Order: sequence, then structure tokens, then C-alpha cells
Amino acid sequence: MDHTDRQGDQLAERWGVLGYLLAFLRLGMGWTFLWAFLDKMFGLGFATPSEAAWVNGGSPTTGYLSNVEGPFEGVFTSMAGHAWADWLFMIGLLGIGVALLLGIGMRVAAVTGGLLLLFMYLAALPLDNNPFMDSHLLEIVVLAVLAITGAGRVLGLGRMWQRLPLVRTNPWLV
Repeated sequence: MDHTDRQGDQLAERWGVLGYLLAFLRLGMGWTFLWAFLDKMFGLGFATPSEAAWVNGGSPTTGYLSNVEGPFEGVFTSMAGHAWADWLFMIGLLGIGVALLLGIGMRVAAVTGGLLLLFMYLAALPLDNNPFMDSHLLEIVVLAVLAITGAGRVLGLGRMWQRLPLVRTNPWLV
């Protein structure tokens, strides 16, 4: 049993309920990212009507980024509707969602998810209800906590993932 295996066992055994609460947070965050992907891909009628679905020729970035106002308006509106932005956004949502749900690649998911959420925060400025704090910033902290604590090892495939030779030689993939 190596060091990372012992850490995972300690999280589950020593933290008990907290380990399961972190797993619930991980699963909830994973579903949030994956659901955004599914709704934008197929237009399931929640945030995205079916006629605006990516599979029907819609752009997952146009609606939100075209309406950005505030200090970064020019940056974000210039990205709206470009194929590269659509692909990066959708691959990001899918990859982050799957990684969090499975409990694998937690560091990569936390960094990429944090960047995506930071961009969404910057696009939302100025905030309507608070001078600086909103849920995007809190979700960035949640992702960091999930990665740091190894939350993928409880109710996830994190332990098995860490044993893969590729991950052992590239610890940033944990």
C-alpha cells in the first residue's frame, strides 16, 4: 500500500461522515457540470430549448456570452459563437463532470473547473446582489477542497485511478 492509498483509507476511516459529505459534494458538482453539458448538447428544455441545442446547430456560448455587460464585455462577447469557444466549453463541461462523478483526475477537474467558473464569474460582473461574492467563487473553493482532500476516493474510483501506471508517473493526474 503506497502513500496515496493510505491517504484515501484515512479519509474514509478517520473522517467518517465528513468523507461521505465530501463525496456528496463531489457528486453534486459533477452532476452540475454534466447536466449543463447534456442540456446544451441536446436542448432538454431547462436552460436550453431544443431548437438551440448544439446537436441542432445551436451554439452553447452564444446566448450567455452575447449578453455580457460590464468590465469584460468586449472579451467575452468576442468569443460568443466561435466554434473553438463552443468546443472548449462543451469538452470542459463534459470532462469536468465525468471526472468529478467518477472521482478521477480530481486535480485536473479542480483546476479546469475552477478556471471555467472564474470566467463565468468575470462574465457576470458587476454582480446584482453582492459587491464581490457569488456562487461561482464558492464553487471554486469547493472544487479545491475536493481535490486537496482526495474526495474521489470515497464513493468513487479515486483509489483505483491512483494505482494506474500513468497516474503514478504523473501525479498531477491524481
